[in-house]
Amino acid sequence: MTIFPSLAELTAAVGTELGTSQWHTLDQARIDLFAEATDDHQWIHVDPERAKESQFGSTIAHGYLTMSMIPVLAKECYGVEGVRMALNYGSEKVRFPAPVPVGTAIRATADLVSATEVPGGVQAVVRFTITSAESAKPHCVAETITRFYS
Repeated sequence: MTIFPSLAELTAAVGTELGTSQWHTLDQARIDLFAEATDDHQWIHVDPERAKESQFGSTIAHGYLTMSMIPVLAKECYGVEGVRMALNYGSEKVRFPAPVPVGTAIRATADLVSATEVPGGVQAVVRFTITSAESAKPHCVAETITRFYS
């Protein structure tokens, strides 16, 4: 995990790896809660018996559930001190190359793609690559945009 004492030091770190998160397991309870929150009850996510007959052999996490783990994973990868507020400004280049079977532990590695000044702060683009020990391909690759205000 990398802690930046200031926005200037974050900006100077463009092109570097920021850190890797801890492991987080996506169990059926979390998948079901996400289905409830988003009203996405597709059987491949919420019907373990039917999903056994699919090409995946079990339920799989929603792609957007995997992506929605980024805030907790990010806090374990890097931090910036001396800011009064950080806002999610969006995402770019989101891909889901491999499904996440139920019970899989995932983690993310964060790389700082860019950091540019905006009025009152810095806008950072961080590429998160979410992986597991069970898959040769990443489960999600997303470039997130965060605005840090001093």
